[in-house]
Amino acid sequence: MKTQNYDNHRKFYPPHHFVYLPILLILEGYGIYKIWNDADHQLTWILFSIIIFLLLYLAIMVRQHYALGNQNRIVKLEFRQRYFEIFNKRSDEVCEKLSFSQIAALRFANDEEFKELLYKALNENISGDEIKKSIKNWRPDNDRI
Repeated sequence: MKTQNYDNHRKFYPPHHFVYLPILLILEGYGIYKIWNDADHQLTWILFSIIIFLLLYLAIMVRQHYALGNQNRIVKLEFRQRYFEIFNKRSDEVCEKLSFSQIAALRFANDEEFKELLYKALNENISGDEIKKSIKNWRPDNDRI
């Protein structure tokens, strides 16, 4: 993987941004054009345009996926911050050994349980679901969508 810098830090998903969305926009424009210029098949072109519009709408809704990806980054960042506050050291090595589901589950534990469950996650490789089931004093996360 290339080292990230200013010139290459932007991230696009080429099939989505440069193929799928432009094709849908072109097809929608063509369908609308044909509605006004093909009186013999106007109903067909109206239905075509509606279907393309719905596909375009669904494609834009994929942005929800991007929002969830961002929330996952925030969950990881919160874990790193909490680890630093509790242990007063960086969490790089620990994060590499944990899965995202383990990191996400640990955010529900209070500080004492966090230490114990983190130890189990690292040494016994318990799953995120097992971590959640082991928590006695649950810390809710009401902000996650």
